[in-house]
Amino acid sequence: MASPPPLFFFFFLIFLSVVSAVKLPLSPFSHYTDQSPNNDAHLALRRLADSSIARAQQLKQPTSIKPHEDSLFASSAAAVKSPLTPKSYGGYSVSLSFGTPSQTIPFVFDTGSSLVWFPCTSRYLCSGCNFPGLDPTRIHKFVPRDSSSSRVIGCQNPKCKFLFGSNVKCRGCDPSTRNCTVPCPPYILQYGLGSTAGILLSEKLNFADLTVPDFVIGCSILSTRQPAGIAGFGRGPESLPSQMNLKRFSHCLVSRRFDDTNMSTDLDLDTGSGHKTGSKTPGLSYTPFRNNPNVSNSAFLEYYYLSLRRIFVGSKRVKIPYKLLAPGPDGNGGSIVDSGSTFTFMERPVFELVAEEFAAQMSNYSREKELEKITGLGPCFNISGKGSVTVPELTFEFKGGAKMELPLSNYFTLVGSVDNVCLTVVSDNTVSSAGGRSGPAIILGSFQQQNYHVEHDLENDRFGFARKKCSP
Repeated sequence: MASPPPLFFFFFLIFLSVVSAVKLPLSPFSHYTDQSPNNDAHLALRRLADSSIARAQQLKQPTSIKPHEDSLFASSAAAVKSPLTPKSYGGYSVSLSFGTPSQTIPFVFDTGSSLVWFPCTSRYLCSGCNFPGLDPTRIHKFVPRDSSSSRVIGCQNPKCKFLFGSNVKCRGCDPSTRNCTVPCPPYILQYGLGSTAGILLSEKLNFADLTVPDFVIGCSILSTRQPAGIAGFGRGPESLPSQMNLKRFSHCLVSRRFDDTNMSTDLDLDTGSGHKTGSKTPGLSYTPFRNNPNVSNSAFLEYYYLSLRRIFVGSKRVKIPYKLLAPGPDGNGGSIVDSGSTFTFMERPVFELVAEEFAAQMSNYSREKELEKITGLGPCFNISGKGSVTVPELTFEFKGGAKMELPLSNYFTLVGSVDNVCLTVVSDNTVSSAGGRSGPAIILGSFQQQNYHVEHDLENDRFGFARKKCSP
């Protein structure tokens, strides 16, 4: 990879403003959907299904970050907010402001990764970013030379260890001195459908009533199929919640139909003073986060594991083996929640049990297996000519008894016409019941979280949710 262009930085000292929370709007991205009137709905669904599977494969076999060798809280006064809006590619966008003066950049909101990074410098290059509706030359970029608070993080800076651990090698540094000017090694990150590479900066993160100094952010110089930055909300020390020391964050994802919309709702970031320790948000059901599996790949420590106990299709409990519901010592099994995944993913043995139960309870409708091949979704049914359509409920039951009883629009979608419907849960064909990839067996995606108030209560290590009409 070519060396990054020269950057000019100044050291700048600032202090944290006293504010208890922030609210950020979440918005949709338009990178993956053709905006023309003749857009093929089947192909759009196929893209979303394929991207959900690719995302699942990456989450199940994550590549650790490594150096390149070359308000919906109890007290509204406690909330800092920013708009969160759905995008046609299946994810949600949040805008964040960095630098002095501020430069505002859109990011993908992602609870399945931790690094916050933006397209960086005027020479940012994104390969494979010729998506319908996107002009790669107009990607929002952060320009460090225009910010007086930008500086490269040094190799001996403790924050360099956020990504590379305590064994980071500072080539050319004298171990006996702290005055080494060698920068922290460049990073390379792999995602389900692409990658990004760059260097770490220390910058100022700006909200309307809050300033976060010395925020570690990735300055990506080169990416593949990643035309926007990513705001990592995972459990890693480099994530936004960790660096801001958030007590909790919550959102309510507006319903979308795989198109761009100006609707948005708030992403609420709570820094702590607006609630009592142990307090619950009224109306929410809670389940504790499960301990992350202790495996050699540290990337598994970034995920939010849920204690999913049972899955119901209608009143029928789907008999899923416990080894798939609970992560084992090898990291295989268990469930996570991930805003970066569109459709919920289920390991093949789990998916087949759920799909078979839907097929059994909807046997009076004919299967559309050709449509299943085209869209990557299934089972699909033809409901034409039926006076009324009966679809069984899909329910997730968690430890403590909390039940997520999904509305029909969160797990079935009309495809192409009013005659065909498909289950919006995906799987792949690479895992057998005898074994397979390590990693979570179930990934709860954003499509299934629509019109839910969802809360990640980090202080009390629990996940809260409640049905809610998410409207701006």
